[in-house]
Amino acid sequence: MADSKTIFVAGATGYIGQRLCAVLTERGHQVIALARPGSQAKVPPGCRVVLGDALDASSYVDEVPQGCVFVHLIGVARPSPAKAQQFIDVDLASVRASLMAAKSAAHFVYVSVAQPAPVMVAYIRARQAAELLIAQRECNASIFRPWYVLGPGHHWPLFLRPLYWLCERLPSTAQGAQRLGLVTLAQMLNALVYVIERAAPGQQIFEVPQIRALS
Repeated sequence: MADSKTIFVAGATGYIGQRLCAVLTERGHQVIALARPGSQAKVPPGCRVVLGDALDASSYVDEVPQGCVFVHLIGVARPSPAKAQQFIDVDLASVRASLMAAKSAAHFVYVSVAQPAPVMVAYIRARQAAELLIAQRECNASIFRPWYVLGPGHHWPLFLRPLYWLCERLPSTAQGAQRLGLVTLAQMLNALVYVIERAAPGQQIFEVPQIRALS
């Protein structure tokens, strides 16, 4: 395992965040978990909890240590086309706040979404705008682009696996099928941990094939 790091996680009580925090603490890292007042009980044991508003950098900026790895996992739960405005008001706004709060961080980790794609246009646009904000900051950053992360309560795309298998083998659809492929929660966590522990300078983007390879 890499040397112990200090990691600030925005979105520590979410689907990926809870599990990532647990893995990181088990591996000996110091995890600082941002949580809304009233939701701190959802943070895994071993983390230091910071109560704050993910949309307001001033509510937690003083708790972000210099030189830490900042992980952004904030997002609207169960995205759908009906939540277009929330993608702007929550997903994009929280990235803007995180970048302000993470000015002293050594590395910024952001979970975006696979793109381009024929559906979820508003969601993808918000994530593209967030990626642009990160690029404009010219900070050290790792951007992950999963399409769908299979895990507890997130299994419905499993019936599409035969279709994925076929499309990944047809020359006309292989590239798109790989880019919009499914990853498991374990694969996503392994890829995040790998990059957090080996944070490299510059900005890197990890598409679905790279996420799978890192796990």
